[in-house]
Amino acid sequence: MCRHLAYLGPPVPLRTVITDPPHSLYRQSWAPAMQRHGTVNADGFGVGWYADGDPVPARYRRAVPIWDDSSLPDLARVTRSGAVLAAVRSATPGTALGESAAAPFASGTWLFSHNGVLQGWPSAADRLSARLGAPLFTDMEAMVDSAFLWALVLGRLRAGAAPETALAATISGVEEAGGSGRFNFLFTDGQSITATAAGDTLWYRRADGAVIVASEPCDDEPGWTQVPDRRVLTAAPSGVAVRLLSSLTEGIAIR
Repeated sequence: MCRHLAYLGPPVPLRTVITDPPHSLYRQSWAPAMQRHGTVNADGFGVGWYADGDPVPARYRRAVPIWDDSSLPDLARVTRSGAVLAAVRSATPGTALGESAAAPFASGTWLFSHNGVLQGWPSAADRLSARLGAPLFTDMEAMVDSAFLWALVLGRLRAGAAPETALAATISGVEEAGGSGRFNFLFTDGQSITATAAGDTLWYRRADGAVIVASEPCDDEPGWTQVPDRRVLTAAPSGVAVRLLSSLTEGIAIR
């Protein structure tokens, strides 16, 4: 339903991450190579990035297709960062439109994106909220399934869970409570990247002191590795770890 990516490494212009590669996120908005659901990602986009010395990321989000934003090329040319999370959106039917519905979602030092769908939105969210015992709608930036799932993740993060546990336990909790869908999450705090492969494609590559995690490879360079389904990935320029989702949720309550 969407395409997203995250980058950590030496500071580079945003264009190096988002628009310049031959199969960049920009190109994936109209010509994704591996997207299993949907054909174009024209329902908005967003970019989040961290500036040196400031742990709270900046965001630039628009409701238009990424190719239709005349301001992005200049922004991406002059803005540099060593930590970026960006996404292009294909909206789930029944979800809100507009800038506030476009990833990345944010809270404090955290950025989050969701590639996938919560089946049965929005009625499924009502049922899940009741079963999970969480008044989630007041914590949402927009009435979209991705913001609902982010509210679930955020509750676990605020309770002290590590990012990989918060992401995995959210998927487990939704599924154990009767929810279903595709839950490829992407999260960063500017120091590391955490992602899940749960229903759609996920790849990563480490090279030149950097790491990229993405829905699909951005170029034809060697070193891209596909993450198997039902896995959680944690990544930094220094290394990558991939674990089973189930290994992070054993013994964790769904609430």
